[in-house]
Amino acid sequence: MIHWRSAQVTAIRSEWPGVREVAARLEAPLPAAPASEPGEHDEPGRGGEPESVRALAYTDLVGSPEPGDRVLLNVSSLARRLGTGGFALVVAIPDRLPADPPPGPGHLVKDRYSPLQTMVLGVDDQESEHHEALAAAGSLEGMPVLVADLHSALPAVAAGVLAARPGTRIAYVLTDGAALPMAFSRAVAGLKEAGWLAGTVSTGQAHGGDLEAVTVHSGLLAARHVLGAEVAVVAQGPGNLGTGTAWGFSGVVCGDHLNAAQVLGGRPIGVLRVSGADRRERHHGISHHSMTALGKVAQSGVDVPLPDLRDPGLECPPELAGLVAEQARTLAGRHRIVPVACEGLGAALKTSPVALRTMGRGLEDDPAAFLAAAAAGRHAASLL
Repeated sequence: MIHWRSAQVTAIRSEWPGVREVAARLEAPLPAAPASEPGEHDEPGRGGEPESVRALAYTDLVGSPEPGDRVLLNVSSLARRLGTGGFALVVAIPDRLPADPPPGPGHLVKDRYSPLQTMVLGVDDQESEHHEALAAAGSLEGMPVLVADLHSALPAVAAGVLAARPGTRIAYVLTDGAALPMAFSRAVAGLKEAGWLAGTVSTGQAHGGDLEAVTVHSGLLAARHVLGAEVAVVAQGPGNLGTGTAWGFSGVVCGDHLNAAQVLGGRPIGVLRVSGADRRERHHGISHHSMTALGKVAQSGVDVPLPDLRDPGLECPPELAGLVAEQARTLAGRHRIVPVACEGLGAALKTSPVALRTMGRGLEDDPAAFLAAAAAGRHAASLL
C-alpha cells in the first residue's frame, strides 16, 4: 500500500510546466527494501540518499512547495527501489494549502476516488463549448493513428512524420496505462515548446492535457475535430508496467486502441516495439508486447510499418533486420506489413528537441528502437 513520510523541503531542483521537483529531508528513514528483480520501466528514475529524496509536486494539484515547507510525501516507489516513479510524490503542503480553484464549468472526475481525484472540464462534457461538435462527430476521416507501446516512442514517431512532411499537425493522445498526470512527461513539455505537437488530449483516468476526454475514442475525435490534427499518436505515459507474463503488461491495450481508430474510420498504424540491445529474450527484435497486441488483440487490417533498420549514421546489430522481418511475417496474415526504408531517419532523430531514451538507453545504445518508431511516422506522413 502507501508508505507515508513527512519531510521538509530544502531546495528547488528543477521545474517544468505543471511540475516542481524539490529536495526534501525525511523525518524518518525509508524501510529496507526486499531483494527482488526490478520490473519493466520505461524511464528509470533516480532516487536520492536515504535522508534526502527527490520529490515531485504537481503544482496544479498540490501547489508549489518552497524551501522550508513541511510536505507530506508518498514514498512507496522509493521504499521498493523502483525505477520509473523513483521519486517521492508530494501529496500535500499541509501548512500552506492552495486556494480553492475559481468557479467554472466541468464535472469530469479523473483519478476517480483516489485521494487526489481532480475535476476537469472535458472536451466531451455537456458544459464544453465543443460538446455539440463531438456529439455529432463520428469519423476520423481517414486520419492516421499511430499506436505505440512505450511513451519513449512519441518523439521518434514525431521526428519521422515531420522529416517527411514538415508542418504536419500532430496530436498526442495520452492513455491511462501508466503515468496519469500529463505533466510527468518532460518529453511532452519539450515537444510542445518546440512546436512538434499541435496539442494533447488526456483520456480515461489520465489528466492534464490541453483537452480532457472520457475515452480514447472521444479523445481521438477531439484530436481530429477540435485540435485539427492530421496525425494522432496514442501511447501511455512514462512508467509502463510489465510482469514477464504473456498478458500482464500495460501495453496490451494497444490492440484496443488500434481497434478504436479503425471503428472511428481512422487509419490504424501499429508502431513496433523493437530492440537490439534488450538482454531479455522476450523483448529482443520485436517485443512480445507488440506481438501480443497486434497478433491477438487488434482486429485485422492494421498497417504495420516494417523498418529495414539500415541508416548510414546508426549501426544496428547486423542480424537484427532479418530477425525483425521474420517475426513480422507471423503478423502478415492478419495485418498489412509495410516495408519502410530507414535511410535519413537517423539524422531526423538527432534533431529531436527532447532526449531520446527508452528503458534507460539512448539513440546510440539502441538505435533500432527509435528507427522503428520513426519509420512508423514516415509511413503515416506518406498517407497524407
